[in-house]
Amino acid sequence: MGFDAVEIISIKRDRGELSTPQIDWVIDAYTKGDVADEQMSALAMAILLNGMNRREIADWTQAMIRSGERMDWSVLDRPTADKHSTGGVGDKITLPLAPLVAACGAYVPQLSGRGLGHTGGTLDKLESIPGWRANLSNDEMLGVIRASGAVVCAAGTGLAPADKKLYALRDVTGTVESIPLIASSIMSKKIAEGTGSLVLDVKVGSGAFMKNVDSARELATTMVALGTDAGVRTVALLTAMDRPLGLKIGNALEVAESLEVLAGGGPADVVELTLRLAREMLAAAGISGKDPEQALKDGSAMDAWRRMITAQGGDPDGVLPQAAESMTVNAPASGVLSRLDAYGVGVAAWRLGAGRARKEDPVSFGAGITLHAKPGDVVREGRPLMTLHADETARFDRALQSLDGAYEVTAAGDPGLLPLVIDRIEA
Repeated sequence: MGFDAVEIISIKRDRGELSTPQIDWVIDAYTKGDVADEQMSALAMAILLNGMNRREIADWTQAMIRSGERMDWSVLDRPTADKHSTGGVGDKITLPLAPLVAACGAYVPQLSGRGLGHTGGTLDKLESIPGWRANLSNDEMLGVIRASGAVVCAAGTGLAPADKKLYALRDVTGTVESIPLIASSIMSKKIAEGTGSLVLDVKVGSGAFMKNVDSARELATTMVALGTDAGVRTVALLTAMDRPLGLKIGNALEVAESLEVLAGGGPADVVELTLRLAREMLAAAGISGKDPEQALKDGSAMDAWRRMITAQGGDPDGVLPQAAESMTVNAPASGVLSRLDAYGVGVAAWRLGAGRARKEDPVSFGAGITLHAKPGDVVREGRPLMTLHADETARFDRALQSLDGAYEVTAAGDPGLLPLVIDRIEA
């Protein structure tokens, strides 16, 4: 059945409800090029302003899934589990988490992305490892997962191509913030990925896409419903991103910190969140037995990491890139570090070269920031607060501009941070 794009735009403009056939048609027609970008832009804006109900969002998601291939892991002899984070500053959790969950008995097929703006990308981090490859065929993915229990790689072009086209359009039309479109974008790819269970890490705070708990909870609830309706066991955690996660921000720096976690050390917040998400993933996959904390202590998680990196062409013993230049930022006074804004730190790392402004931009693998204190820590005037890393000294001035007002030292007091794990949401 054919429909008219203007009619569909008008229905949503006037706060009407789109039928399943209308949604199926407009996604298919847009993917084929029969609906123009300006028409889909108008529809996306109408959705941003007027929303969608649960049935509409589910139909929209399924239509995007049907625009491409759907992966199938049924040949594997263990349950599959995946995690998706909405992104933040210093969020390297996927790196220790995937091999950790694999070491505890699940298969972890994870399709990840690259960084844009102040949030880092998992693939950029892993590409700082000499020889590591992000782009794998489906057969290569299967080989890696059988060899190591986990694979982290780029999504192929055949997975939800409607979403790829719509995502680029939303980015230039001011419609990124629509919760129905965010939820369907994330979940169309994750459901098409074919995992049996999914744990969502929805970040909250200045360094996250969702700035407050209410909007993050709405997004998490919507995504959990989409996964559940599609037959994927889905749970979500709301987690803090009002301050950076861990002590290192930047590609190779975050790999190094992930290795600390896999070796049984690492910053307390990174370890806590990694273990919490690992336990959620194993429970969602129906796996009990080995405790993730034990897998960090006995080296089995590190062994899985080394197998995974090797299977994707990387050298687990390779030397990680280091930036050519560094600059120390000292504490302006003695007292308590009462605030360290995640967004300001993230933008500074981006300006140092760790991130990109456009998808085609290169990144500097060694660039970033090493923190020497976290909010709530006692600091001393003139002592190092953070170290900036860049390949050119010219980058330091703009990074320092981003940090102006991003931290505060006071005589005493509670920094008033969000709890690391704020809430848990399931169907």
